[in-house]
Amino acid sequence: MSRTLHAMAWALLATACSRQEPAPPVSGPAPPNSYTDQDVSDAYIYLLSRLLVLRQQQLDFREGFKWNEFVHRKPGEVSWPNPNLDVAYSEAWVAIDDASCTIVTVPQVTGRYYTVHFLNGWGETVANINERTLPQKPYGDFAMCLPGAKVELPANVHRIDLPVKYTRVLARVQLGSDWEGAVALQHQFSLKPTGAPSVPTIPQTPIFEMESLPGIEAFDAAVAALDSEADINPGMETLQANTRAIAAAIKDPAEHTRIDGVIRDKALADFHKALPNVGHGTVRDGWVLPATSGAYGADWLTRTLVNYGGIWANVPQEVIYYKGLQGNDGAPLNGDNIYTVTFSKGQLPASYATFFWSVIAVDAVHKRVLPNPKNRFLLNRETNPQYGKDGSLTLYFADQKPKDAPDGNWLPTPKGQAYNLTFRFYRPQGAVAERTYFPPPLRNGDIPHFP
Repeated sequence: MSRTLHAMAWALLATACSRQEPAPPVSGPAPPNSYTDQDVSDAYIYLLSRLLVLRQQQLDFREGFKWNEFVHRKPGEVSWPNPNLDVAYSEAWVAIDDASCTIVTVPQVTGRYYTVHFLNGWGETVANINERTLPQKPYGDFAMCLPGAKVELPANVHRIDLPVKYTRVLARVQLGSDWEGAVALQHQFSLKPTGAPSVPTIPQTPIFEMESLPGIEAFDAAVAALDSEADINPGMETLQANTRAIAAAIKDPAEHTRIDGVIRDKALADFHKALPNVGHGTVRDGWVLPATSGAYGADWLTRTLVNYGGIWANVPQEVIYYKGLQGNDGAPLNGDNIYTVTFSKGQLPASYATFFWSVIAVDAVHKRVLPNPKNRFLLNRETNPQYGKDGSLTLYFADQKPKDAPDGNWLPTPKGQAYNLTFRFYRPQGAVAERTYFPPPLRNGDIPHFP
């Protein structure tokens, strides 16, 4: 999961306890001024998905983003929530219209993971460019266009039609052990519009801290948020209609007061109750597997929760994310404890990832990596983990390195810090791709002697 995932990107609150079921569908929008508390809660959580993307878009352009220009991030940066430290990132906002496409130049990449990932204003994946999605043309020039756009393109340019005018783009290149090679490739990704596409006026919606979500002001911004980006998923008509009608209803002082109370007392409570299981995710041995990521269909609840926990998540064909929330004692993970997870020889993480696996720890509220004297923020192949004589792999999560733990197997987790883990499998295969696999449980205080 990605940055600002951040692809899937993801660390969540509290401990997972019970499976959340989706709210039952309603037949149509409620009559004016007759919204139930559940109507308000659903509309709020639905709208929050769009507001989270708009929040990030406003922050990006404040930072200096320009339309149709990549920002090449320095590898290893950790200044955003739930970072993916396995890849070099390049990011952009792309605009196209009926008379202009944008050419994406992708270098030839061999022997390492890469993708150019396009998302719309709701956090839905609308395209990936890589050797898996385009095996006949895995690199070169690609024209991102609107359907029906009459734009003359060079013969060697492959056209890809997008369902929206404006997209968030992330180019990811695996760092591996050769960071210099990855950075050289990263800077070869480029964008160039064929003309002068029209660009939108970005709605000035609330910019909030992630631990302090907006209240009634979310509906103050609802019409601008919905008008600026259509929801391409079918079945959202009732939620859209209710959201707009509630936005109109709060102009009445009495309704304003009532709905503000419902948001504070119910909608936010519903949201935080759904967070640990990522809505409809499956929980096993302290790990949560979200129901999906990157493309959500009718599952608007999961979309909002993923956008909150790790914006810009990619689709499961590219990466599958697991969230580690608790130890085998049932308590939330905390740096006061020492945890181990042991993979048997027959179930090593590398066997489930075509490209790479990794695990990071992020704090339970802000989703930021945990500062530590080693400046080590993940475990993966490049940390050189050591295997036991029986072929097993044990990873350690503790404030200080346990006596028998190989250094490359240990992720520092400072004392007093509540945290979550994010386990990524890039280009999943086998039982992970089939969604039947879960990592082994995290054992609290069970420190095996490393054989």
